[in-house]
Amino acid sequence: MSSPAHSDTVLAGILKVVIDRPLRTALDYLPPPGCKAAELPVGARVRVPVGRGHAVGLITGHASQSAMDSSRLRTITALLDPVPVLDANLLSLLMWASDYYHHPPGEVLFGALPVSLRSGGSAHALESHLRITASGHAAQSEAAATLQRAPRQLLVWQQLLAAGGCLPTARLDAMLPKWGPAARELRDRGWVERIELESQAATPQDSSASTDARADASQRSAPGPGLTDAQRQVVDAIASAAGFSSILLQGATGSGKTEVYMQAVAAALARGRSALVLVPEIGLTPQLVERFRSRFDVPLALLHSALGDAERLAAWRSAWQDRARIVIGTRSAVFAPLHDLGLIVVDEEHDSSYKQQDGGCRYSARDLAVRRAQQLDIPVVLGSATPALETLQNARSGRYQRFVLPRRADQSPAPRLALIDLRTQAVHAGLSSAATQAIERHLGSGGQVLVYINRRGFAPTLLCTSCGWIAPCQSCDARLTVHQGAGRMRCHHCGADEPLPERCPRCGYGVKPVGQGTERVEETLTSAFPQQPLVRLDRDTARSAGDIERVTGAVLRGEARILVGTQMITKGHHFPDVTLVVVLNADQGLFSTDFRASERLAQTIVQVAGRAGRAERPGEVLIQTEFPEHPLLQELLARGYEGFAETALAERAAAHWPPFGRIALLRASARDAAHATAFLIAARRASGLDAGPRAGVTLLGPVPTAMARRAGRHHAQLLIESPERATLQGFLRRWLPTVDSLQEARRVRWFLDVDPLDTQ
Repeated sequence: MSSPAHSDTVLAGILKVVIDRPLRTALDYLPPPGCKAAELPVGARVRVPVGRGHAVGLITGHASQSAMDSSRLRTITALLDPVPVLDANLLSLLMWASDYYHHPPGEVLFGALPVSLRSGGSAHALESHLRITASGHAAQSEAAATLQRAPRQLLVWQQLLAAGGCLPTARLDAMLPKWGPAARELRDRGWVERIELESQAATPQDSSASTDARADASQRSAPGPGLTDAQRQVVDAIASAAGFSSILLQGATGSGKTEVYMQAVAAALARGRSALVLVPEIGLTPQLVERFRSRFDVPLALLHSALGDAERLAAWRSAWQDRARIVIGTRSAVFAPLHDLGLIVVDEEHDSSYKQQDGGCRYSARDLAVRRAQQLDIPVVLGSATPALETLQNARSGRYQRFVLPRRADQSPAPRLALIDLRTQAVHAGLSSAATQAIERHLGSGGQVLVYINRRGFAPTLLCTSCGWIAPCQSCDARLTVHQGAGRMRCHHCGADEPLPERCPRCGYGVKPVGQGTERVEETLTSAFPQQPLVRLDRDTARSAGDIERVTGAVLRGEARILVGTQMITKGHHFPDVTLVVVLNADQGLFSTDFRASERLAQTIVQVAGRAGRAERPGEVLIQTEFPEHPLLQELLARGYEGFAETALAERAAAHWPPFGRIALLRASARDAAHATAFLIAARRASGLDAGPRAGVTLLGPVPTAMARRAGRHHAQLLIESPERATLQGFLRRWLPTVDSLQEARRVRWFLDVDPLDTQ
């Protein structure tokens, strides 16, 4: 049943409200009776009627008129927030993200809020209070006489009266231990009640913390080490930025990027501003978090996906209520509701973890960090030893300032990279004889060894040696990975899990694992070097931040001499005693059809190589390959990442691939492959570009994805490319409403990925 509508929508005003549904436009509502639209702040939550029920909405704007007939307009049921949960700047960023990535605005905005706020929970922390009821106030004279015979009840009653009739239960705990039974007696009489009220913590509206007070707090930060001239130059450039400035900080592991971040954060705090630091994975950077905690004596909040709902809500409130001055977090922390934000840092800016790829809005936190800094007119620092090619091109074109930190004087020289030609080597369980001899040499001289293979499990394949059967995943176009320690076979794409068979289910003969994963490499090295303690770091051994700290702590303390791991070991860790790095299975990324594969491989090799070497002895990096003559490997050895990047950018420019062109992917999945393909064909037909490129836009496909069947669904995609971002965006805005309305869309799941990282 519709709520009553106001007769004059122009005078009353219209509120634009988005809800957490896949709707591409805001809904129009009238303010509650007795309220003016202007009294309801943009960025605040409201409860609104939707269909036959109600939903939580967010006000995104005001309007004087609606496209709907005034008789059909419904009225907002309740205002949930007296002050906005999303301030004007953050709301603007989120709406920009919705527009750029073409994702429904309600889902984008609510995705930036903690779970309890999405369902209407209080934005403020609530405290339990004991309060005198109206009946209790009316019965004060009776209570004075009655409670003389109940001394514990009388004490509780007197404390409530002295406090004006209401006290937090936490204060009662401190004043009157074991007050609960007495309070229950008073409650049974109808004289008191338990209620939840907002805590007394500062809110964005009533915060009394002045800029001077914040600056004083920043002075309690511990002093950092002295800076090199190169570091000082970067810190000065950040501190002196008179507005928006995007700064690329390129430096090898150990060159001092983190100290630059910390000095820049200290300068922002000294000006009374707050700072946001983004990291690829919070569980992989305990050393960074600990350095910030020990350096800065100001409230710090962590925001990442490993937090429980209550923990995430507490961290969000800490930022929103202007208590946290520093937020460190992963991808979603780019939406942290910090006040007076003065600096954004994106550490390891090249890392693919900054791109949302698993559902919802497919945004890039790195790109949104730059956009947020631009909107706020503040500096943003992008740090990496191996910057993304897009970032390097922005620096080459002058859009970004670029600073390179050379290796420090107290650092060892750059590690020596060498290739091991597997075609000329004896190989045992994935380790060449040359690699085994090098490991023995470095262990013998007191060094630690890191062995990198980006494949977890024991082996990627289980093979029957008689009939050739290979253990398949029943739901994916993939093989099951052998996890021998657990006696299981698992699919790393859909999570399928089966017992490890002793014999071939097809012919009954014996089966054997083929290939190597971290578990098998660990077994091989334990057998070859039984006296040397070894630890393994991958998703199977490190399921929490505590597990990661346990493994990395063993390496740092010297309790483990050999570390075997996946790409987890390349992120945020500093192992000063590692002198040898061995890279296994480097060929995996040499011949991929994905245009970014070579970039990712080069970054991985350089990042993992950066773990090798200490002051008294340079490190050594050995890369096993069956293609030692491959141009990418030769380029890395001869000219390093800079040389590779120069060649790769030239190739991208010739092919008009990003950053010299813009692309998007329309992806669809269905239980029936024909349905996914039919939808994409209909979408292509609706574009009007079937005859070929027009208005600077080209469509390629549809084609199945590299893994066409995944988790029981068939996947296909359509590639959209254009030389200019504005041209691509304009086309997508015109095209997507038509795609939304296609009959074929009802039989598939589909999404648009703008600036995709993976085109396979």
